[in-house]
Amino acid sequence: MHPDIYIIIGPTAAGKTRCAIDLAKKLVGTKGKGAGEIISADSMQVYKGMNIGTAKPTKKDMRGVPHHLIDIKAPDEEWNVSLFVEEANRLIEDIRRRGKIPIIVGGTGLYIWTFLEGFAFPIAPSSPKIRARLEKISSAKLHAQLKGVDPAAAAKIHPNDKKRIIRALEVYKLTGKRISELQKNRQVLSRGTAANLAERKNTKIVFLNPPREKLYKKIEARVDKMIKKGLVREVKGLLKKSYAKNLNAFQALGYKEIIDYLDGKYALADAIELIKKRTRQFAKRQLVWFRRLKNAA
Repeated sequence: MHPDIYIIIGPTAAGKTRCAIDLAKKLVGTKGKGAGEIISADSMQVYKGMNIGTAKPTKKDMRGVPHHLIDIKAPDEEWNVSLFVEEANRLIEDIRRRGKIPIIVGGTGLYIWTFLEGFAFPIAPSSPKIRARLEKISSAKLHAQLKGVDPAAAAKIHPNDKKRIIRALEVYKLTGKRISELQKNRQVLSRGTAANLAERKNTKIVFLNPPREKLYKKIEARVDKMIKKGLVREVKGLLKKSYAKNLNAFQALGYKEIIDYLDGKYALADAIELIKKRTRQFAKRQLVWFRRLKNAA
């Protein structure tokens, strides 16, 4: 008997998309073979027009397998972990009602972690490195930092409450989200989590973790392929639509570096090497997230 939900995780360039599509074609539901439907847990593939840099699967790549949460937002529209969890819960219910099997696939560790654990658990795991670094800073300076990134949280936390200030900054540094916003979303997420707790006990997590050297070679080859396919042209096209360069969407790997290249900050060759370096670093951070998950195999 199939698990209720499959989740395929792993670092960028590990082969998650192909694995998920192959699995979707093989699964058998109430209406026969090919019963899998994919829910993307990639925080950047949601954006329209951002195709090459996000390694978004093409229609040909999808091989007829339904994909969800891809190309649903403009780059200047909001998308975050709470919206992902809400939509993922809704989609899972719909997919299973139609006799199909949901497959969540992606590399955004926060999305997967929050989907599985919900806000009955901490908003984000702790980071001893971040805390140790922040502990060396005075409470007054830390509170000023917090006021700059999360004024709502700073207003609620006393300037001398160093422990809570550090936690709020830690959450922001780990997730890129304000703790005040995440706390507001607790109730919405908890309802969704509670509705799916039973079926999540029967969740199969597939963790793709190729050898580090092989992964890095794949990352470098992928970046080279993105450049050849026209990543620079894609970024130019997005900027011509008058989107602001500082959008969260444009902080994605590949886009930020190409924008800086177009602004004359460095040569294209340097931008490409920087994308490769930052993607390798990103892969390391993804692995940290995924190793926290229970039953990942």
